[in-house]
Amino acid sequence: MNAIPERTGVTTFRGRPVTLLGPAVGVGDQAPDFTVVAPDMSPVAGASLAGRVRIVSVVPSLETPVCDLQTRRFNEEVAGLGDVSVLTVSVDLPFAQARWCGAAGIEGALVGSDHRDLSFGTAYGVVIKEFRLLARAVFVIDANDTVVHAEYVPEIGEHPDYDAVIAAAKAAETARAAA
Repeated sequence: MNAIPERTGVTTFRGRPVTLLGPAVGVGDQAPDFTVVAPDMSPVAGASLAGRVRIVSVVPSLETPVCDLQTRRFNEEVAGLGDVSVLTVSVDLPFAQARWCGAAGIEGALVGSDHRDLSFGTAYGVVIKEFRLLARAVFVIDANDTVVHAEYVPEIGEHPDYDAVIAAAKAAETARAAA
């Protein structure tokens, strides 16, 4: 069995360095596959989302202010981008994710819980070893399953670069539509 890589110096939590488990995923990489759990407890495989442009928004917990805003913003922004989807991944239990979606009034949001086996977190290198939470990160994956944008946010309490993410998704969707 291969050991899971550990990376330091990537992100901090309240100013303290943390250790991320899993490899770094970067622009040009093939999107790693994973399986998360939907709010209805059904499995969602990354491969099932292939063929369209998607933003994968990774948050420590939907029920914190920055995570809440990040999830709302990406879901609002993609409404005008054509066939672009957003998957928000956290280790919140599926029940908590369903409750948050209902309270936030975000019907149809695609959320996935990585609580079961950290399949997503270890594949994308976002598991925080010290807390068993996921670090804040955003990946844009094109219709060919290639990562076209990758951002590991340096401080977990900070926001990602929304404009860069939306620009990457828009460019990927324009390329897909033109193909």
